[in-house]
Amino acid sequence: MSKYPIRAEPGNEGEPVATTQAPASRAVPVAPILIAMAVGALVGWLCGPDTRIGSFEVIRLFDFLGTLFINLLKMLIVPLVMASIITGVASLGSGRDLGRLGLKTLSFYVITTLIAVLIALSISNLVKPGIVDGQPAREMLALEADTGAVTANVTEHASASAFDTLLGIVPSNIIEATTSGKLLGVVFFCVLFGFFLARIELPHRQVLLDLWQGIFRVMMRMTEFVMRLAPVGVFALTARVVAKAGFDAAGPLLVFAACVVAGLAVYAFIALPLLIRFVGRVRPWPLFPAMSPALLTAFSTASSAATLPLSLECVEKRAHVSERITSFVLPLGTSINHAGSALYECAAAMFIAQAYGLHLSFGVQFTVVILALITSMGIASIPAASLVGIAIILTAVGLPAEAIGVLFVLDRLLDMARTAVNVLADASCAVIVARLEGEEAVLK
Repeated sequence: MSKYPIRAEPGNEGEPVATTQAPASRAVPVAPILIAMAVGALVGWLCGPDTRIGSFEVIRLFDFLGTLFINLLKMLIVPLVMASIITGVASLGSGRDLGRLGLKTLSFYVITTLIAVLIALSISNLVKPGIVDGQPAREMLALEADTGAVTANVTEHASASAFDTLLGIVPSNIIEATTSGKLLGVVFFCVLFGFFLARIELPHRQVLLDLWQGIFRVMMRMTEFVMRLAPVGVFALTARVVAKAGFDAAGPLLVFAACVVAGLAVYAFIALPLLIRFVGRVRPWPLFPAMSPALLTAFSTASSAATLPLSLECVEKRAHVSERITSFVLPLGTSINHAGSALYECAAAMFIAQAYGLHLSFGVQFTVVILALITSMGIASIPAASLVGIAIILTAVGLPAEAIGVLFVLDRLLDMARTAVNVLADASCAVIVARLEGEEAVLK
């Protein structure tokens, strides 16, 4: 997720503005992942659950490689989320960018992300992709955690009162919150830290900005390194699922994928156009051909950060939004607006809960909605970053984080679709804000 630009806002003493350019995201090619998925399915089908080489069970190798890859992803969660949120909040500045333009932009991103999450929640409750023929798909997906233990854990989390939940957002010990997986408290701390970081005097402000931006760059490189191992992880996870459950797992996974795609389509082709038409008061459909180069790039790279330069060009030159609007709205959107990812995170949490045979109460579903909204704004704009947000949500509601291994089988393809939707939402925001600012030439 490119924090572009990070600004050290001038203080009362009139210090100059300093900008820092984040490194470009290196997209992971999709072909090796698709090949790994196909080969893993074939190898898992040929091996089955009982194949041995001497006394060694082959499926244990699949378990080892798949678990190792998931652990690498989980290892990145805390430092990546902290650096991402702190630099993102600090990039908003101390006042100049948080005026009328900033308020309109942030309001759009929060409201539309909430709409996306509610769409996912509605479709998941209606279709129930984790239920097959009236039965939970746990065995079909080779989920190994005991259903009774998972149910008890979720019930324990759900039994907390509203006041307990609110208290959990404000940690008494940030170190303890970090080590115990109370990541909502970590997110709250990071938001406050970034907010006040932008308001301290130089040179301390610039030193801390450089420090956290440096940490963010390192975490981006580490994430890119882990994602380059994705073909190995996809191979092992796919082989493990097929070896244990055969190709039965394909059914619920494809239904889940269809639910995600349907949700993204409702959001992109109904919700956003309605907002453009009735809030921006302009015809929405010219935006799609205007943004087509950026949307195709976002779909192929699965990275809104890598697409940002082309998005800026399309919105300014093809949608006719002023540079003043695009230079603020789009970089900020690349950092915090991941409505498609929030939709996916919510759908994934509901799918896994259903697969374990759990009926989440209204309170737990509300927690899922809020967490999807918050975590989507703190994830990096790189391939598979939504898995970090899903891990946070699953942990918060008491579901096993290891279940994300099942999602990884089709994650790359869904990632491409939701990234394109994220870019479209950024462009929609720029159009609406420009119209609210009185620009008449937008989409004409």
